[in-house]
Amino acid sequence: MPKQSSLFPNDNYPAFLNSLKNRIRTAQIKAALAVNQELVILYWSIGRDILAKQEDEGWGTKVIDRLIEDLKAAFPDMKGFSGRNLKYMRSFAQAWPDKQIVQQLAALILWGHNVRLLDMLKNPEERLWYVEISTKSKQTIIDLPLNSRP
Repeated sequence: MPKQSSLFPNDNYPAFLNSLKNRIRTAQIKAALAVNQELVILYWSIGRDILAKQEDEGWGTKVIDRLIEDLKAAFPDMKGFSGRNLKYMRSFAQAWPDKQIVQQLAALILWGHNVRLLDMLKNPEERLWYVEISTKSKQTIIDLPLNSRP
């Protein structure tokens, strides 16, 4: 009887490979979600600090304009420090003043979805409802029609 030259003589290789691919994909998703969560919390804290700085210095001091230049100079390869995004960070911190809610709910959805909620819904209870539904149903904010609330 000829000796099999395969490393997996019982043809278990396809199952083995599929198992590895599934674990890799799962790890990639978990890593992306962890990065998103940290980014949302970072953006919230930057927004909170912008609010505090503007309150201390007053509205004519161009805090955001200075930050655009200084943050882009300090982090030239990093995106996210446009004037528009810094204003969203400020609005996000205003909309969600409680860090605990940000950590428990808002950080579980993508930054862009948080921005969409800020643009579309002014009522805090409605925003919270959409975040809760999105996280429970595993649907994105984009998938949920913004008029579907009962």
